[in-house]
Amino acid sequence: MSARARLRATVPALMPASQAGPPEIAGLPGRRMLVQRNDEEVVAQPLDDAFVPRSGESVRFPAPWPRDRGTWEVAPDASVAVFAGVHAVRAVEPSGATRWEVRHGCWYGACREMHGSHDEYADRPDHRYPEGGSVGFSADGKIVWAHVRGPLPEGELNPDTVDEWLVVDAENGRVLARADAEAAAAGSVHLPHPTDPRQMGLSIGEGQDGAPLRWGRWDGKELTVDHLEGDLCLLSLSPSGDRLMTVSHDQDSLAVRDSSGTVMEALEWEAESAIPRHPEATSDGDDDDDDDDVLACWDWAGGFLDESTVVASTAESDDEWGLGRHWLIDTAGAAGFVPIAYPSPVSCEPTALGNGTWSTVSESRDVLHVWGVDTPGA
Repeated sequence: MSARARLRATVPALMPASQAGPPEIAGLPGRRMLVQRNDEEVVAQPLDDAFVPRSGESVRFPAPWPRDRGTWEVAPDASVAVFAGVHAVRAVEPSGATRWEVRHGCWYGACREMHGSHDEYADRPDHRYPEGGSVGFSADGKIVWAHVRGPLPEGELNPDTVDEWLVVDAENGRVLARADAEAAAAGSVHLPHPTDPRQMGLSIGEGQDGAPLRWGRWDGKELTVDHLEGDLCLLSLSPSGDRLMTVSHDQDSLAVRDSSGTVMEALEWEAESAIPRHPEATSDGDDDDDDDDVLACWDWAGGFLDESTVVASTAESDDEWGLGRHWLIDTAGAAGFVPIAYPSPVSCEPTALGNGTWSTVSESRDVLHVWGVDTPGA
């Protein structure tokens, strides 16, 4: 038995795939937008509830540095884009004007300089492959959370601080709070609470060293940071924000957790026992190590389709044997754990969009496909 996927929408990319990164659908239901970036700019196109681009409403934000020199996020109302770079976090308006900038330490590991601009290190060979942080807007767009390499120009929290987590006023760039992230990141991703703008998740990657997960709460005066136990990648929050979906750093375990990080009863799935081998996977059967090579592992991808249903994938480990597989999991237990059958081959990982939908990008990266479960009679 499998869950049949039905194509809900086809969304063309905003830029040629040869010039830009893949298109993404950002934002929460009711405030979605299609976004894409090349080295020169970010383009945001508001979408209606059927994922149809709203004509004449695209917004362009000039980029302050190349695409491979950081991450970025567009505000929920598309009024400003914030770029997390090697030396600073900068908010840019559609006119190209800098709304504000917060300078910080250099993300190139051995560098201890406080750079004033991208031009200072743009052509330096020793800055070719920096690490990086990220930014995320609160659900109401009023706060920017920023994961940066310390120190700030105002000084360190303490001499041992490496990474800092900042709460920043989105309007004027004032740093409202800061905390030691207690990490040494290679990269990170922010995931906002969908209904409470005072809460934010921060999923940090430290390469082979681990994947610390932080949960922040800002009460208007103080920033409290919880350290969720284990090396976990945070993939998604449920529509209520009460449930978290995580994958372990080693990709062995997929779980649904409560807001404290505790695994909910019977909602953890070990890849070795939960996922059948790919139908094309083979081993010679003479060596235990060879046998392990055909086992599937969870991707760092997927998320909640609604409060009790998640989409997950094993595309990375399946790639050696054929097309990657996606899985629909009913955490309430009614439909259980089933593979997704698509009307045409899908070769990438899924991105959960909520409202019962998820997206995949075409192999040529020029189109996003939006899917839902094919319900008889729908």
